[in-house]
Amino acid sequence: MVLCVAEWVDAGYSDHRLIENLLQKFLPEQRRAMPMSDYLRLRMAEAFACIAKEDADAAIALLQFVLQAERELNDPRLMTLAHFWKGRAHRKKGEYDAALRDIIEARRLATRLHAAKLTALIQIQEGWINFQLGRPKEGLRVLDLAESGLKPTDDWLALGNIESARGRIVRRSGEYAQALHHFDRAVTIYAQRYPNHRNLARALVNAAYVKRLIALQLRKRIDLRAAEAGKTDTDREVSGGHGRYIRLCREALDQLHRAGEIYAHHQHHGGTGTVLVNAGQLHLDQGDIDRATHEALKAYELAQQKHDHILMARARVLQSAAENARVEEQLEDADLALHANSARQHAEEAIQLAQHTENRRLTAGAYLARGSTAANDFFQDWDEAKKYVDLAALLISPDDRDHLWEEMAMLKSRILRASKIDDTLRAWSEGMLGNKTFQQVTEEFAEIVIPKVWIREGRKVSRVAQRLSVSPKKVRRILRNAGLLAAGE
Repeated sequence: MVLCVAEWVDAGYSDHRLIENLLQKFLPEQRRAMPMSDYLRLRMAEAFACIAKEDADAAIALLQFVLQAERELNDPRLMTLAHFWKGRAHRKKGEYDAALRDIIEARRLATRLHAAKLTALIQIQEGWINFQLGRPKEGLRVLDLAESGLKPTDDWLALGNIESARGRIVRRSGEYAQALHHFDRAVTIYAQRYPNHRNLARALVNAAYVKRLIALQLRKRIDLRAAEAGKTDTDREVSGGHGRYIRLCREALDQLHRAGEIYAHHQHHGGTGTVLVNAGQLHLDQGDIDRATHEALKAYELAQQKHDHILMARARVLQSAAENARVEEQLEDADLALHANSARQHAEEAIQLAQHTENRRLTAGAYLARGSTAANDFFQDWDEAKKYVDLAALLISPDDRDHLWEEMAMLKSRILRASKIDDTLRAWSEGMLGNKTFQQVTEEFAEIVIPKVWIREGRKVSRVAQRLSVSPKKVRRILRNAGLLAAGE
């Protein structure tokens, strides 16, 4: 009965605390007197409780014990369930190869049992793991098979999981509007029956994340338009775009707040930490570095309690980005060396944590964080930055066109521009001026130096003019040509 209740909890009924209360009724002396078959079922229920409490290591150990003992008793359904849950526990740890082996075995056993619904539930996990292993088309194909098997049922939780998984797969191709459509459908499906389910919180986090990515794309367009010559219609477009940007960010934060409430209800540390990281990214995008740093630190502390390497790595990447933002802003009271070295330390720790998993994109993101640190205004170590970009490129699929790919492309472009500057300065130092006059060389040198000094002087034109003994008019002209000042500033 306890194992049956565990399966119902897995399907959306109540939560893991119900299982824990039932398990406490079985005293050690009662367990010792149990038949082996009953004892294994009790251990299975304990394994599920461990999964629900985010203790994947304990769940894997318990399920491995059950599988070894069960080979003697030969209960195919129990073995199917054990492989299914063990595969999910490995997936939580980012151990995708081991997860797929267990899931495929679970599907094979379920098919032999003619358990159509269980087979479909297993296929959802199989599709998701294929996606994580870089096979999105196979992942979508298996999800379609699962959906066809579940459509005649009223398993809204599983159907919501399929929409949520599709959203993640589509998001990676850069189709953010379509991804948001899938996540919104998942939210609607979950909310019909499970208004406080953890998977609803997960879908809300994913929807908020996509809204942030759409907002970032919108902000890029706003910045480009703002750099154009001042036209009335352009000004209106910029104003309207900014309003939409603020609205998207507010909607994303509202969804994260709701997800946080659900995760708190379930005392789910991993989910709460994910909410904190996503909220921190939004705060950082809007320039609130202190808030972003605070959210990242809280997320890291929660992840530490559960030995969640994936969440720990994501929190460290956010901390690195926040420290880099302090360096790039050149705050007058900031110790740039301290912040730059903190950014490097956090990025390197993120790499080490990510490498404990098989999550290639997590590792790629950590490499890009390290590359961004090498390329910041303090280090400007372009060879080091290029090394980490190249490492990230090996892990990002050619089919990926999402934010990670865009981040890599932007960093590559920055390194390329800096390399060209180095080549130009080296050629001048050796007297190779080409067909340029000394006046042309002087002007080109000013175009290289003035934007850098402007950043270091807190983006103050008057201070740049005073520091370099040039006219403010010339400083403004060069900054406008570089796209750093809008017309009229």
